[in-house]
Amino acid sequence: QVQLVESGGGLVQAGGSLRLSCAASGRTFSGYAMGWFRQAPGKEREFVAAITSSGSSYYADSVKGRFTISRDNRKNTVYLQMNSLKPEDTAVYYCAADRRYSVRETSYDYWGQGTQVTVSS
Repeated sequence: QVQLVESGGGLVQAGGSLRLSCAASGRTFSGYAMGWFRQAPGKEREFVAAITSSGSSYYADSVKGRFTISRDNRKNTVYLQMNSLKPEDTAVYYCAADRRYSVRETSYDYWGQGTQVTVSS
């Protein structure tokens, strides 16, 4: 069992930055791939970024070049640095964990409760 807790969301103006954190507890964090997903009002949850247990990272086209995913295995934490934020980035952001990397939310077994990110224009 893995427990995930996100933090770092908030309200920011367009062009600003936020860093989300996802703290994991339970089984060995370093062996898990970690993903970030988001869900905007009235839309389906979508893939944002993921990082494998070996540190390879993957991004949705919509955030490539603006967002950076990273992990600190000593702190059992994964981060999502979000720069040049746009109003369309407004959503609830969720972190997820699974043994294997995937862009599909159905592949992830463990989820956090989500953190709200609101980008004003």
